[in-house]
Amino acid sequence: MNDCPMCRRWRQEPDLRIVEFEHCYVTLNRDQFFRGYTLVFSKDHVTELFHLDAVTRGAVLEEVNRVAEALARIFNPTKMNYELLGNMVPHMHWHLVPRFVDDPLWPRPIWSEPHDEQPLASEACRERIRLIREALED
Repeated sequence: MNDCPMCRRWRQEPDLRIVEFEHCYVTLNRDQFFRGYTLVFSKDHVTELFHLDAVTRGAVLEEVNRVAEALARIFNPTKMNYELLGNMVPHMHWHLVPRFVDDPLWPRPIWSEPHDEQPLASEACRERIRLIREALED
């Protein structure tokens, strides 16, 4: 779909690409207020897990799990948050957010209050992506 921001994201933000799996794309979220915040989104424009057949659904969840596990190994968070909302962007996508007891919004949801975005400088962004890619290869 041309009007869907998730359908365009992989193509429009190549500097944030982490990996392409069989069923999903993985990108670093530009705002790194929450260190390691990563997006995993389906290649196909679907809005719900139940729109996928059982085999594909299982494979998608395994891809999400692989990314969450890699983020956990890199950042060692207190808790990994998995957000699958789609209210504002109706394309199946997960916000994987490593959370720490010392983050400013702990233990509240990341959406509980606005914050100033914290984009990484280009080199720091490339380094973070490199770390995640390496963790996914292990």
